[in-house]
Amino acid sequence: MAHIHDPIDFTVAVFVVQDSQVLVVHHRGLNKWLPLGGHIELHEDPEAAARREVREESGLEVELMGERPPTTGNGTRALLAPRFMDIHYISDTHEHIGMMYWARPKDGQLKLAAGEHHDIRWCSSLALDTLQPAMSEAVKWYCRKAIEEVDGCGVSRQKPETRRSGLAVLEP
Repeated sequence: MAHIHDPIDFTVAVFVVQDSQVLVVHHRGLNKWLPLGGHIELHEDPEAAARREVREESGLEVELMGERPPTTGNGTRALLAPRFMDIHYISDTHEHIGMMYWARPKDGQLKLAAGEHHDIRWCSSLALDTLQPAMSEAVKWYCRKAIEEVDGCGVSRQKPETRRSGLAVLEP
């Protein structure tokens, strides 16, 4: 989606974790390895945007991780808080407020969104260091934190590996 606000847009980044690996994409337009994600559309809340972006970019349905406060009442719906938030530079006149979510796959078959990405793959913590072009240190930190917290296994020192999917990758 194009920018919908002049100075600031709201975005989601979803770190999907399975078997001590995180799902990342090589973004076609930015030439960067990133988590799944994108802009929150005007009619969406952050949770809906996170699920939609994952579905559109990977074909997977996910369970977002986190705590939902028990404050839902008449006319109110509590939302999952993002695990982290940031504000990042896009241009001299535009920034994004990013909401980072952790997730686990529930259903679906992994597929490449070839119009948006060169590649999609599951990466272990160590394999993040082998990606080309190199992933930013900030994104690697979030990836490793998601693996540690979702799988509860810490940042392991296993042999570097990447796999195209826990589910089959379907090329378009």
